[in-house]
Amino acid sequence: MMVTNKTIPNSADLKPYSFAVAGHDGTLCDPDGELFIKPCTAQEIAFYESAHKDHPRFADLMPGFLGTLTLNDVTDVDSLNEQLPAVADHISQSMKEEAVRMAKEAAADAVEQATKEAAAIRDNVKWKPNKSRKIATNQSVVLENTAYGFKSPNILDAKLGARLWADDAPLEKRQRFDEISRATTNGSHGFRIAGMRVFKGCDNPAEWDSHGYKIYDKDYGRLKVTPKNVVDEMRKFIFNSRAGVDEDLGRAIAAGFVNDLRHVEEVLASEESRMYSASLLFTFEGDGEALRAALKQQEEMNSNRRARESSTPATGKKEHGLIASRVDSGIVMDDEGQLILNTGDENGRIVESVISGLESFMSPIQEDGVMDFRITGEPDGGDDEEDDDEEPMPRFCSLKLIDFAHAEWVPGKGPDENVLKGVRSLIDIFEELSK
Repeated sequence: MMVTNKTIPNSADLKPYSFAVAGHDGTLCDPDGELFIKPCTAQEIAFYESAHKDHPRFADLMPGFLGTLTLNDVTDVDSLNEQLPAVADHISQSMKEEAVRMAKEAAADAVEQATKEAAAIRDNVKWKPNKSRKIATNQSVVLENTAYGFKSPNILDAKLGARLWADDAPLEKRQRFDEISRATTNGSHGFRIAGMRVFKGCDNPAEWDSHGYKIYDKDYGRLKVTPKNVVDEMRKFIFNSRAGVDEDLGRAIAAGFVNDLRHVEEVLASEESRMYSASLLFTFEGDGEALRAALKQQEEMNSNRRARESSTPATGKKEHGLIASRVDSGIVMDDEGQLILNTGDENGRIVESVISGLESFMSPIQEDGVMDFRITGEPDGGDDEEDDDEEPMPRFCSLKLIDFAHAEWVPGKGPDENVLKGVRSLIDIFEELSK
């Protein structure tokens, strides 16, 4: 998988990835955030590689995987080029040098951490949480960043599962994580908000960070979100009049996430895997003006496509739409290029909900409890030579499954019901938000 051809900034402009709402330290990316290097364990790398080799539908739920790096005290730029030939020409020399320098520092820290952990095991010292947020590893994955392409992305990390520990976890870790689950929505709903950032996410600008975001850290999901208020707290992620995301836009985004979550549920129910402390990463354009502009641009691209199709003789060949190949639009489209918003209740009755904020540039169609809006761009797989000259599709939503440090395939043991509990709870919540 190739990243886009773009200019990578000088090393002085590089900095740690700033859009992470949960997880470990040590992730590197350029200011544009098109790709980043994430430290991870050998088990996580093996899971990425096996998913892309043997489980393609599952792999489509993951961030774009570009390769792996082994970074240690003998790593140099030449070894980076050898390990990542697919993207070597797209990364500047200065970025490679900066990655090597910072990765060597991280590798040294990892060796020190591993030494301490080995000593603790030898001396029968009880397990303690890793407060440094650093992983004891010299390996990294190179991934496409799901927040790339958004002006002001709202991001929510939903930690999945009522059980959060893997089979090899020490007793102390199991007990601590079980207590976290019992005290949070991990236990009641099968997921917990591990972190969230919302553009202009509160009335007091003094609480915003330097980029204009309200940051909700891990304590928010542990201490403030309860089974009784979880739906209202999730509303804060989507509905935000301060940023121009009104009720109409919010319901459309929520409905898009419902469809993507149903796809995630269907794929996970068809696989035999186990994931502990994995997350679903929700991203959408948090600037209402930019969101409307992206939707309008999509409709203009659709109009151009339909004009070309009407002037081209029919071939009888069915093109495959976006839903057949990827889910990272966050708003599910069918093969006819339509956004699907489920607005019917269990009896298929139409819920009276007019998406007035979108009607100026979309034509709604209601049939069998489903409302469709034509807002999508060019379907994948087209042979039209003009495709190369078109603008890239604007992005407004993304949903990805992330964090596989404790993930494995378990043939013969059935689907991961622990994770599916959280996915189904999220479907219920976003369905409520979409009404």
